[in-house]
Amino acid sequence: MRMTATIALVDPAYSSWSLRGWLLFRRFDLPVTVETAHLRSPDLAALLDRFAPARTVPALRIAGGGTDILVWDSLAIAETLAERYPDIGFWPTDPAARGLARSLAAEMHSSFGALRGACPMNIRRAYAGFEASDAVRADLARIEALWALARSGRAEGPWLFGDYTAADAFFAPVAARIATYGLSVGPDAAAYVSAHLADPAFLEWRGIGLADPVIQPQYEFELPERPWPGPELTAP
Repeated sequence: MRMTATIALVDPAYSSWSLRGWLLFRRFDLPVTVETAHLRSPDLAALLDRFAPARTVPALRIAGGGTDILVWDSLAIAETLAERYPDIGFWPTDPAARGLARSLAAEMHSSFGALRGACPMNIRRAYAGFEASDAVRADLARIEALWALARSGRAEGPWLFGDYTAADAFFAPVAARIATYGLSVGPDAAAYVSAHLADPAFLEWRGIGLADPVIQPQYEFELPERPWPGPELTAP
């Protein structure tokens, strides 16, 4: 029986969680129907009602095959897709690398509160003059150490484990934050950020965000702007 996937997402310009959900499908060339809403809108409650009991996005429903599957939270979605599509390569094939990739994704999923709080994702903007706190710099140092650990002794390529994996999808919003706020990282980390900014799936998502007319003021900063540091797009 044919199976269909539907995913609930919000605000492409701002939602790091939605970006991860998008990449887990788009980057691995899996078909999915996207349903969207905006934060702080009546549409969001209606969207979540259709994915109950989920209360956050991304939320995924897989229909067909006799039993519908509903999962929410980007990490749960990643593991569900890896289980259903074991040959696609959501995680590295080497057991040690696979364990490390899962650990990195889980730490990104649950940590780095200073970076998240001070630097909300906003892929419409690139600010000048943002001053990172000590706590944000500590988060960045930990992230750089994790990226270096993943890259040490691994296959060549721009991604953490050579080929793109779910771990890269989890760090895509970090790359976006580094780009938006001009956060200082070393050359190896900067090259990894550049790989994300030039990735076709990320570019497609950023184009969707630029085209979305809704502005969420809580994610907009009163800082001077500079050119976006990756390939530039304009809203259609």
